[in-house]
Amino acid sequence: MRDLLRKRLQMVHQGVTHLLSLQDQITRYTGQCLSGNEIKRLQAEEIDRLIKAPEAVLAAQTNWLMLKALSDVSETLERAALARARHKPELKWLQTVSGIGQVLGLTILLETGDIHRFPRVGDYTSYARCVKSERFSNGKRKGSGNRKNGNKYLGWAFVEAAHFAIRWEPKIRAYHQRKLAKAAHPMVALKAVANKLARACYYVLLRQEPFDVNRAFSG
Repeated sequence: MRDLLRKRLQMVHQGVTHLLSLQDQITRYTGQCLSGNEIKRLQAEEIDRLIKAPEAVLAAQTNWLMLKALSDVSETLERAALARARHKPELKWLQTVSGIGQVLGLTILLETGDIHRFPRVGDYTSYARCVKSERFSNGKRKGSGNRKNGNKYLGWAFVEAAHFAIRWEPKIRAYHQRKLAKAAHPMVALKAVANKLARACYYVLLRQEPFDVNRAFSG
């Protein structure tokens, strides 16, 4: 199941590449700036009407066909993985965490494995690439560690969850705004939210209890 979801993620990332390429072509040839959802709803004949140059139409149709095929494959992989994992009780607890639905919950569950293999919450957030890897000596920063340590799929899942949580949960959005006001880069604030969610998921899995947004984002 973990491999199925990793393959699904690969298809999603490739699909985004084709979507952005098609979006760029439509903007350059028509001046229209269509959203991602509008691009996904386009039909083949609409591309012919939007872009007049035959060579450009062929290039755009190629992106459209690839996007559609990759979307269909990713949905098939998603259904197969979810059908085999609905019985897992841990998935129910993870879905109580803001920003985490079935796919992200299952990704986090499978990439985490047995939560008891992480003695401390810091070990888990480090494995999930949600904290900086830095070396200090006598209070002074001496460099950074291997940034590729940990699980990249888990890191991706928590950043995705952070995007959704900021959008839909007012308390998390307020926390993100406070971090954003102090951060040197927007990604720093986003990673702060991802780190909080990773910590919350650690305790949700360890204690088998629902997520409490007030406890997780109290500070």
